Amino acid sequence: MIFTETGLKGAFVIDIERREDSRGFFARAFCQHEFEAHRLKPVIAQANVAFSHTKGTLRGMHFQFPPAAETKLVRATRGAILDIIVDLRPESQTFLQHVAVELSEDNSRALYVPERFAHGYQVLRDKTETSYQVGEFYTPGSEGGLLHDDPRLGLKWPLPVTLISDRDQLWKRLDEQEADIRQKMGYMEPVSAAHS
Repeated sequence: MIFTETGLKGAFVIDIERREDSRGFFARAFCQHEFEAHRLKPVIAQANVAFSHTKGTLRGMHFQFPPAAETKLVRATRGAILDIIVDLRPESQTFLQHVAVELSEDNSRALYVPERFAHGYQVLRDKTETSYQVGEFYTPGSEGGLLHDDPRLGLKWPLPVTLISDRDQLWKRLDEQEADIRQKMGYMEPVSAAHS
């Protein structure tokens, strides 16, 4: 695998290294040792799949507060998405900054989302399927979200939004929840893999 750190510390684009022959290709998509070597959390608590019928569908911007903050390894296994993550670590020099990465069945690329980041994506093709390996269990009551069109975030989505859940349209504006995010997302000492 090829790990490329984004402009947000700890967030990585991960490309596969294809071994091709007449049948097609084979590639490693996850390796605990390689994740540890890049100081990424190699824990998978849940594996999730999302299917979206229509391009333009938007999911996000989701996160969980500590102690249930989650890592995510996201990949589009069918179709394509524009995946955007927002740094919600108050101590970070890139607090509230974001990066956008296209993930598709063609590029086989994955995005590693660290803990204390918001995550969302827009579907670029009809009948798109995404897979997530998540480092923490879904914890009702710990979840939060940002508005996909909050002007303070300045997120640029490539298509008009055709579908979005009622819940994702009702997140509070950043101005209304920034103090709460800063307080709840306060720095936590990382837990080493050996002790988790």
